Amino acid sequence: MRRLLAILLPALLLITACGGGNTPAAEPTSQSSGDISKLESLKVTDNGDDKAPGLDFTKPLAVSEPTIKVVSEGSGETIKAGQTVEMAYVAVDGKDGKSLEDTYAAGPQPLEVNDDLKSGNELIYNAIVGAKVGSHVAFAASGQAQGAEAASTQLVVFKLISAKEAAKVLEKPEGETVTPPAGLPTVKDNDQGIPEISVEGVAAPTELISQDLIKGSGQAVKTTDTITVNYVGVNLVDGKKFDSSFDRGQTTSFPLTGVIKGWTQGLEGKTVGSRVLLVIPQDLAYGEAGQGEAKGHLVFVVDILGVK
Repeated sequence: MRRLLAILLPALLLITACGGGNTPAAEPTSQSSGDISKLESLKVTDNGDDKAPGLDFTKPLAVSEPTIKVVSEGSGETIKAGQTVEMAYVAVDGKDGKSLEDTYAAGPQPLEVNDDLKSGNELIYNAIVGAKVGSHVAFAASGQAQGAEAASTQLVVFKLISAKEAAKVLEKPEGETVTPPAGLPTVKDNDQGIPEISVEGVAAPTELISQDLIKGSGQAVKTTDTITVNYVGVNLVDGKKFDSSFDRGQTTSFPLTGVIKGWTQGLEGKTVGSRVLLVIPQDLAYGEAGQGEAKGHLVFVVDILGVK
């Protein structure tokens, strides 16, 4: 999920999202915007894709409005709307150049250049679309919006490392139907195509059960991936449903490291397009205390529709 924007200095994002007057063109081509003359002194020394670039600029740096500019053009392909861009960035204090954050050591972070980015942060969207892979983009804004006593400009320089077409998200599972062994919960689609789970006669699990009901032919899920799914969950003891993305009418996406252990372990290695039945012991779910209506041993049907 757009991890870069989630950690890219909230003050900058807040100001940029509210920053005024810059209406994007229908097909933007790497647009600079804001108080760009203040970035004329900025020089970027590239140190590869795994080490932060050297930054040299006249200090103190202060801008009157959120500002973005391509300061070093790459030699790669032109980035298009709808692609997923991998990037890394370094953030510094404009007053003295002191480092605030450096993501290069953690490796490239993905950013989907889509309508969500366009509506949430037009400046970044317009600067990236039309830029070339390998470019360095500078983004500066005042931290005043976060309640600072005096305005302090923060400077972020991010490198566009690669670009590729966004992964396709399926509408429903696609693949080969698998007949599960006896003794597991049974799953049938209702007249709306939503899976319903029956736990009648099913014994409490002694270990995690991860059973394909449909075997998809897409890429295998890794623990480090973010996946897009539809799912429904019930309690094993009584079959009571406690959660369902189907009922909400929309898929959900999350990093596989950010869910209960039964999901992390049970979905690793499964393939896009699959429908997976998970029978999860309580120690791999929410423990003895449970969480809300989810208590004890749990059963899920999970449709894996996409991965990134």
